[in-house]
Amino acid sequence: MAPEFEPGGNLPPGVHQATWSELYDRFGTTRWRRRLLVGLRAALENLQSAGCLTAYVDGSFVSSKSEPGDFDACWEEAGVDLDRLDPVLLTFDAGRAAQKAKYGGEFFPASAVAGLGEGIFLSFFQTDKGTGARKGIVALNLGSLT
Repeated sequence: MAPEFEPGGNLPPGVHQATWSELYDRFGTTRWRRRLLVGLRAALENLQSAGCLTAYVDGSFVSSKSEPGDFDACWEEAGVDLDRLDPVLLTFDAGRAAQKAKYGGEFFPASAVAGLGEGIFLSFFQTDKGTGARKGIVALNLGSLT
């Protein structure tokens, strides 16, 4: 499970493995966070049913921030049948408004390029936007959803 937060509120650098119940127990500490977890789980269940094995959770949701606005996630594409994937998870226009409306957060393929000079999402998520410092993310084994 994820280690304690660093003084700035982020997880220590690295990819921290977790099961669904560990993620829920660690980060579902308020009513709002539990509400976000409902949407996260629904999207993760769809990813799992399409063949995804691992997703990564980032953003203020996996920080010490008491009321994060949403969550950010990316997912491993290997083995995913795109025909079984909710098309909303592949809709990136309008600031990913459809994803946020349906699930409460944003999802990206892990190997997709985050932006010019920013690398792929799996790496991009491990950098603090404000400071440029390395930070941790949570890797979720989707087999733990059942």
